Amino acid sequence: MFSAIARIFRTPDLRRKIGFTLAIIAIYRLGSHVPAPFVHFPNVEECLRLNAGTEGLLSLVNLFSGGALLQLSVFALGVMPYITATIITQLLRVVIPHFEALHKEGQAGQTKLTQYTRYLTIALALLQSTTLVTVARSGQLFGTTDIAACQQLLTNDVWWAQLLIIMAMTAGTGLIMWFAELVTERGIGNGMSLLIFTSIAATFPSAMWAIWESNGFEIFLLVLAIGIVVTGLVVFVEQSQRRVPVQYAKRMVGRRTYGGTNTYIPIKVNMAGVIPIIFASSLLYIPMLIAQFNTPQDGTEPAAWVVWVQQNLTTGDQPLYMAIYFFLIIGFTYFYVAITFNPVEVADNMKKYGGFIPGIRAGRPTAEYLDFVLTRITFPGSLYLGLVALIPLIALSTVDANQNFPFGGASILIIVGVGLETVKQIDAQLQQRHYEGLLR
Repeated sequence: MFSAIARIFRTPDLRRKIGFTLAIIAIYRLGSHVPAPFVHFPNVEECLRLNAGTEGLLSLVNLFSGGALLQLSVFALGVMPYITATIITQLLRVVIPHFEALHKEGQAGQTKLTQYTRYLTIALALLQSTTLVTVARSGQLFGTTDIAACQQLLTNDVWWAQLLIIMAMTAGTGLIMWFAELVTERGIGNGMSLLIFTSIAATFPSAMWAIWESNGFEIFLLVLAIGIVVTGLVVFVEQSQRRVPVQYAKRMVGRRTYGGTNTYIPIKVNMAGVIPIIFASSLLYIPMLIAQFNTPQDGTEPAAWVVWVQQNLTTGDQPLYMAIYFFLIIGFTYFYVAITFNPVEVADNMKKYGGFIPGIRAGRPTAEYLDFVLTRITFPGSLYLGLVALIPLIALSTVDANQNFPFGGASILIIVGVGLETVKQIDAQLQQRHYEGLLR
C-alpha cells in the first residue's frame, strides 16, 4: 500500500493533478470561513458556540456547505444550488422533449445541458441567497431562539446592504461551480463531488468532539466502532450490483466481423444514490417552514395546527417524523430510479446493435424483464437508503448528536461513494503508467 502511494507521487502527471485538486480544496475551505459583507461575525460565532442549530433542510444545506451556511460566509450556499439545478435538469428530460433530445445528441447535447444547468444554478443561488438573507435579518436563522445575538446577525439591514450580501453569495456559488469544473478538467475525480466530500468531511471532527464532550469517552468509542461497521456495510452495498448477462450476435460488415461478445448490464442495488434523501428532507421541511411563518411574533399562543407541526414534524427525534421520512425515501427511490433508468430505451439499443439477454426475446420481452429485475432490486435498495437515513435521527434521540451525525444519512453515502470513485480513478491512472494499481 505504501509503495503504491509512493508511485502516485513519483508519477509527475498524477502528482500534478492531485496537487492542483488539493490547492482548489484549500481555497474552497478558506472561502467557507470568509464572512459576507455586513455580517456581524461575533454574533454569528456566539450563536454557533451556544449550539443554536437548525433542523430539516437547512441542516442538510449546512452539511453540504461544510458549516458555511450558518456562518453566513461568501460560500454560504455551497454546492446545493448546483445539486438542485442538476436534479431539475434531469427531471425536465421527462417532461420537455427538447431536453431528452439534447441528452441523446452526445457530447454537443451534453454541453448545452451543462450550460442550462449553469444558468439555473445562478438563478437558484440568487433565490436561495435572498431567502437566507431574509431569514438572517428576521432573526430566525438559528430557529426560534431568545438569544439576543441571534436576532442581530447583520450590521446594516438597509436594502443596498442586503443586495450586496446577496450578490456576494451568488458570486460565491458561481466561483464554486468554476472550481468544480477546474478540478474535473485538470485535477483528479469529479470536481463537484470532491467539493461535497470536503464539506462533509470538514464537519466530522467537530461532530465527534461534540459526542465526546456530551456523552463521555466510552460513548465516543462506541459511536466510532458503530461508524466503522456502518461504513463497511455501506461500502458493501454501494459495490453490490445485479449483472444482467448480454450477448451480441456476430454480424458481417464488408469483410469485417462485428459482435460475438459477451457483456452485462450492471444494475446497482442503490441506483438512486443520495437523491431520495434530499427529496424527502426538502418535502418534510415545507410544513416546518409554513408553521414558522404562521407563528405569532408578539408572544401570543399559536394556532393548534402550528403547535402540532412544531411538536411532530420539526425535530427528527419524533417517531412520526421518522416514519414519514422513511416512507418518503422509499417512494422517492422508486420515482428517481424510474426516471434515470429506462428499460424500453435500453432494450431498443440492445436490439439495434444485435444484443440480447440469453433466454429472453429482443424488444418488448427484454424491456419487461429489465423492469422486473429493476423493480425487485430497488426494493432492498430503498430499504437500505431509509435505514441509513434514520441513523442520524436515532443518534439525535439517543446520544444527543445533531442531524449532521457523521456516520449516517447523506454524509456517509457521499463520503463512501466519492471516496470509492476517486480511488478507482487514481487506480486506473496508475495501471496505465505502471501496470499496477493501488493494490496488487
